[in-house]
Amino acid sequence: MNNIKKLLFVLPLVAAAMTGCKKEYLETQPTDNVSAETVFTTTQGAYVALNGTYRTQFTSYNAGNFGQKSFDLVNDLMGNDMVVHTAGYGWFNTDYNYTAGASAASTQRSDRVWWHYYRVINNANRIIDGVKRATGTDAEKQDLKGQALGLRAHSYFNLINWFQHTYKGNENKPGVPLYTEPTTEGKPRGTVQQVYTQIIADLTEAETLLTGKTRAHISNINVNVIQGLRARVALQMEDYATAATYAVKARTGFALMNSTALVGGLSSKTNTEWIWGMEVNTEQATIYNSFFSHMDVATGGYAALGGQKKITKALYDRIPDADARKAWFTAPAAATSSRPAYNQLKFRVPTVGSWAADYLFMRSSEMYLIEAEALARTGNEAGARTALEAVVKRSNPLYTAALFTGSALVNEILTQRRIELWGEGFSYFDIKRLKQGLNRPSGTGNHGSPSFDPRVFTLADQDASFLFRIPQDELNNNKALTPNDQNP
Repeated sequence: MNNIKKLLFVLPLVAAAMTGCKKEYLETQPTDNVSAETVFTTTQGAYVALNGTYRTQFTSYNAGNFGQKSFDLVNDLMGNDMVVHTAGYGWFNTDYNYTAGASAASTQRSDRVWWHYYRVINNANRIIDGVKRATGTDAEKQDLKGQALGLRAHSYFNLINWFQHTYKGNENKPGVPLYTEPTTEGKPRGTVQQVYTQIIADLTEAETLLTGKTRAHISNINVNVIQGLRARVALQMEDYATAATYAVKARTGFALMNSTALVGGLSSKTNTEWIWGMEVNTEQATIYNSFFSHMDVATGGYAALGGQKKITKALYDRIPDADARKAWFTAPAAATSSRPAYNQLKFRVPTVGSWAADYLFMRSSEMYLIEAEALARTGNEAGARTALEAVVKRSNPLYTAALFTGSALVNEILTQRRIELWGEGFSYFDIKRLKQGLNRPSGTGNHGSPSFDPRVFTLADQDASFLFRIPQDELNNNKALTPNDQNP
């Protein structure tokens, strides 16, 4: 694993466009000075580069930037259902109050998001290009290319949703620059439609390449992950038939956990529901600069220093007492100074005193909920109820969806989605997808006093505040862009 840590390629063009002369962005060779040409001599060398790219998903740069889970946390903090207890040390508070993404300055959230995903995209492009010349079996080359295509699609899906409004109704608006091969030339913003077309093309090819392949580790993308990404993309595009079909494909072979495992929390790759995640052992743990530092007070990290993350009272009260998921949060009667009422217990390190805890990226419950929503929106209400009940009955055997029809059924599915996927990084994208605007409940137990005041409680659908600013360094250095390309 030590060799894997060293092999992180960085995009010469887009990195320079984003950051001017920052040395760490302009590094074009691995830190052990092995050239890209040497790495891609064999497929085994390419796998080392691929594994290094995966590691960027949990690499730490500071306490607010530790790969994918830092962006998932931002996604929830910018939604309706996650509350910050007190100001604490201030990490993520500017995301919570919608000022971080509004800044185009270097090192701010928009810059971090842009840099992270374009670095992954460049790594993926170099792997896709490099394996053509590598020695090795055809199966290995297909596997490498399929995983790289999946990483590229995942990155573009995140970028397009951070830097533009949702797909439907915005197809012709400017999206993000599209790079599908290693290059040193800047490109203009592609349209939203062009970006989604590329995402679908990448996932379609990756599905073919990865079908029948066995992955080495849960951190690697396999065909189920590709199908899960395809389901997410289709849901965002309101292509409900495709979303339902691919959600079923993705969850096949990944059994729903029982209520005992559910109460135990979501911090281990051994969970039967996990389709994709990153194993983070003690050696690789990023300690205070980690997701669990900000979520679990038992770590003694930032959550224990006033930055506890809480569910709103409004959503907590919608979880019946008979539902085991209520144990994901601190009941008001059990509150303490370190675990205030509604404090999250869903994400906890398995062993107190250890920082080893795995990062969840995709699980089968999400796929059941995508299937349920997609079927409900296309008129198959019986199928929607079956998929919904599969998720909820495992935590609440008394639950029934029999009485829900029409829009009430869709709304019930969306409520269960908010409960089930709380803290997993979907809130902000869902608000944009559903065109509901921001509507944070206020008052005791909800947003605002006596908890930390986010100052922003409501935003109309497609408000400019939902758009991240393109980093100023990108505008300064990418000659294909002008100041007019900046988001409002």
